[in-house]
Amino acid sequence: MTSDPILEPPHRGEGWRGEIIATLALAWPLALANLAQMLVHAIDVIFVARLGDEPLAASSLAIALFGLLLWSLSGMSGMVAALIAAELGRKRHAVREVRRSVRMGLWLAVGLGILAMGICLTGEGLMLLTGQDPAIAALAGDFLAVVMWAMVPMLLSNVLRNFVSALGRPIFATAITVVAIGVSALFNYAFVFGNLGAPALGLEGSALASVLTSLFILLAYVVVIQSDRRLRRYRVFGNWWRPEWRRLKELLRIGTPVSLTILAEGGMFSAAAFLMGRIGPSELAGHTIALQIAALAFQVPFGVAQAATIRVGYFYGARDPAAIARAGWTAMVLGGGFMLLTAAALLFAPRTIIRIYVDPDAPRNAAMVAFAVQYMVVAAAFQLFDGVQAVAAGVLRGLQDTRVPMIMALFGYWLPGFGSAVVLGFLTPLAGTGVWIGLAVGLVVVAGLLLQRWTRRAALGLLPA
Repeated sequence: MTSDPILEPPHRGEGWRGEIIATLALAWPLALANLAQMLVHAIDVIFVARLGDEPLAASSLAIALFGLLLWSLSGMSGMVAALIAAELGRKRHAVREVRRSVRMGLWLAVGLGILAMGICLTGEGLMLLTGQDPAIAALAGDFLAVVMWAMVPMLLSNVLRNFVSALGRPIFATAITVVAIGVSALFNYAFVFGNLGAPALGLEGSALASVLTSLFILLAYVVVIQSDRRLRRYRVFGNWWRPEWRRLKELLRIGTPVSLTILAEGGMFSAAAFLMGRIGPSELAGHTIALQIAALAFQVPFGVAQAATIRVGYFYGARDPAAIARAGWTAMVLGGGFMLLTAAALLFAPRTIIRIYVDPDAPRNAAMVAFAVQYMVVAAAFQLFDGVQAVAAGVLRGLQDTRVPMIMALFGYWLPGFGSAVVLGFLTPLAGTGVWIGLAVGLVVVAGLLLQRWTRRAALGLLPA
């Protein structure tokens, strides 16, 4: 059964060349949007870094918790993209089915956001439980008490971003996030140092800037969806009070393992920040800068992975195993290839990249920069594996295979990964560098496990009948 041509995703792709073009057409706006989102967060770091090491360390710990919650919960509600892609592939009543999926995704975002806000309120106590300095823990708690109000609008925006991307409008996500960079800079400029007639709120001013920026992004998505003829047709904001319990249950079924998978990976990196906090403030500050840079590079394969979920999901709904294979392997090569380039940049020009965040020649930054450079060498070594595990997870999500990948992630990140980080960081002279080697071990193990599952997808019964 065919549907209105307006429902057909653009760039369906014919053969390998067509698939490459189709994947790139979808991936580059998503990757650019991811990079822009990182720059939005980088703006916060740039302003807070000028307040000193303690505010930077406190914001690092607070964002480690807030970002972990946001990232993992976005994975759960963001599985709406896989459901939308499969419905478009099946071409059965797509308008109605897509609307139901988006509506329940928005419901889920609100519920999850309120839960996450409750966790943020316990932030200072969680910091103290991990052995952080009481002064830094108090600063982090105050930061979380403000920034938590950004959680619900950010999760709602994530659902709408997945909707516009799956419907072939990823450029909207790019444009909105690029504009948000300027909005974030303006609010940080105003509220951190007290410019433009605003009060000088310091660290809490940066948190307030994040809240206001998140509200701007949400409003921008609503405006573009209502303004675009293709997107407006789905009426995703209509009958918002009407439940679709079966669809909500489906989102929870495939989304919960994704959330736990992201929690496993993000938790490993966030826990590493707490380990660094126990090693020393300069090590933690250097870790923050190095992790920001590694995360910036990760946004490109992450964008490819998001595109792969949609591409594979579409062909999963269309029951086309050959096209599923082409979409998956194309994404693997594109994501892994890019990470080889970023590895070279981290290895051969670390101080140049660090200059994005702080002045590496300033004497007060000497210790922080020295540690950051050490950690970036290790980050260069695991770039390829980071790209492979991200894309492999994305293609498996397109097959709506999430439970076993979750188990693989929990095992790989926390036993060989975090276990190595603790041992090498505290029982050897490697200290912070040992923690980063442990992070690399976790990524290598998970990448290998996920790649093996993808290659055995037919034997494991993951393909549509």
